[in-house]
Amino acid sequence: MTSTRSATLFALALLAPALLYILVIVAYPLFDTVVLSFTNAALRPTYDFVGWANYQRIFSAGNFTEVILRTLIWTFFSVSIKMIIGMAGAVLLNAAIPGQTLFRVLTMPPWIVPMAIGIFMWGWMYNGQFGMISGLLQNFGIISKPWPILAAGDSAFWATIVTDVWIGVPMVTIYFLAAMQSIPRDLYEAAWTDGAGRFYRFRRITVPMMLPAIITMSLLSLIATFNSFDIIYILTRGGPSGSTTTMIIDTYNTAMGSRKYGEGAARAVVICIFVTLFCLVYFRAVRKLQQGEAK
Repeated sequence: MTSTRSATLFALALLAPALLYILVIVAYPLFDTVVLSFTNAALRPTYDFVGWANYQRIFSAGNFTEVILRTLIWTFFSVSIKMIIGMAGAVLLNAAIPGQTLFRVLTMPPWIVPMAIGIFMWGWMYNGQFGMISGLLQNFGIISKPWPILAAGDSAFWATIVTDVWIGVPMVTIYFLAAMQSIPRDLYEAAWTDGAGRFYRFRRITVPMMLPAIITMSLLSLIATFNSFDIIYILTRGGPSGSTTTMIIDTYNTAMGSRKYGEGAARAVVICIFVTLFCLVYFRAVRKLQQGEAK
């Protein structure tokens, strides 16, 4: 009993720093945000509790539903493209081709370069007067006049997706490459001996063996993309006319731009609920996958 009690106390002592970190850095700010969401806090020194008024206000506003839908569409396309390009890149980098190491190194700059610098670079490329994209399109005769990409709603929306994909693809590619290299080569050799083609081996061996990695990376990328702030704020600040305003941008504009801290906290809680739902779906998928492997 004494030995067991000592082991328990030792384990708690090791866990204490992590528990303290979670309580101080994560739990308390989250609790404080939830409490603040039920108040009319603003720039004034005092505030009152208003119950569900903030939540009723944001959901009764017609534009918030559009913001949620826009966020989901932005996240879906961005994550999907990153997963597809990342998988294709991992397959190519895993192939036995000359200069393989060089190609692996060249995938890293978008991830290594500070995000703000990379976003500013894309902002210059999107510029209609002296941007590279508009200039190339004019030189090839595709357009006849400068095209300010970030000045139109549809083009600005897709431009932010392209930038987010450019920044996120390297991490997805390297993660998938590491998972792909952990697959036993014997499986491929046996399938090749039986006459299985490349696509069949990819579909029957690579994808099933990488499924846990695919699910995990999809969740991580989804959470990061859903909460992406820097890319949209630096490029468009949610414009033009709100065409790139996602939930995180809308929350920032409400809390910091309009100084409506209570309502901004309510919007932050809604974002937290969405992310929690994503995590629950992820854990459910992992549980089903583990049960399938057990059978």
